[in-house]
Formats: sequence, structure tokens, C-alpha cells
Amino acid sequence: MIKVITPELITALHEGFRLGPKSEHGPAHWMRVRKNGLLLAELTGANTRVVELFSIFHDSCRVSEYDDPEHGPRGAELAFMYFRRGMLNCNEDEIELLSRACVGHTHEHSNPDITISTCWDADRLDLPRCGITVDPQRLATLEARHPDIIYEAEQRALSWRNRINKSMWADDDWELSKPRSVKHNY
Repeated sequence: MIKVITPELITALHEGFRLGPKSEHGPAHWMRVRKNGLLLAELTGANTRVVELFSIFHDSCRVSEYDDPEHGPRGAELAFMYFRRGMLNCNEDEIELLSRACVGHTHEHSNPDITISTCWDADRLDLPRCGITVDPQRLATLEARHPDIIYEAEQRALSWRNRINKSMWADDDWELSKPRSVKHNY
């Protein structure tokens, strides 16, 4: 079996990601979207190569956690660049699907192509990482709307959120608890 996501590709995307490893849109999110997408693809019949590639490219070019409407098109362009270099295990039809999925993932609701809709749902199922409850009516596929699918994805997202919150608190606490040397000059 040929790997879709290679260590070289992940390393390159990690190095180019501007928001850092604890970002709500960073590498941990990419891997949860991958997991969500592959689980959904078993049910929807979506193209798993496109789903996997979407997971790592859709937010890879974000420059802001919040307002960055052009990050999807930038992610699509980055995917095309890697495709032209021969670094993506996909064909021309698949890179086109990947591009359309990346470009539309923040502002489009559904797509007649099941692979694109599966990609978008895989991303939306990870919204609890940001404190947003998944609304089944805003999911594009019937399969993603199943309560068990939503619950399992929510648990993965909340587990990450809790770990990040604890480590952020611990980092802050560490800074506050450092012993301070006080010299008294009498």
C-alpha cells in the first residue's frame, strides 16, 4: 500500500505552518480531520486519497486563527505546488477535487461530490476544539449526522482541547511560580 501522507510532506507542512503546534487549526487538528474523514469515507464511499490530503492542506496556510478567508485557496495552491513537484500520491482528477474541497471548505455548505462533502464534514466534526457544538443540520452528508459519529469526533476534539488547556495553564503557572531572587541592599 502506497502512503498518501509521507513523513517528508508532513515535515514540510509543519515547518511552513505559521500559527504553531498548539493552534486550533494546526497539525493536531489536521490529524483529527484525517481520522474523521477516513471513518466517514468508509460510510460515504469518498476517495480516501483526497480525504487524507485535504486533512493536511485545508488549514495549512492559515495566517490567523480567526479571520482568514483566503486560507483555503492558499492551501489549494500549496497542494498544487507539491503535486507539480511529484510529492503527492494522487492523479489530476484527485488534485482538482482536493483543490475544490480546500477552496470551499469555509464558506460552502454542501457539494454534489461526495468526496468534497466528506472532506468538509470531517473538518466540521472537529469544531468542538474551538468550543463550537456540531449542528447536524450544517453537515453535508447523512453519514456525518449520525449521533455516534458526532459524539466520537466531539470526544477526540475535547480530549485535545483539555490537554492544550492544561498545558497552557501549566505553562502560565510555571511562569508565575518561578522563584524570584530578591536581593536586599541594606
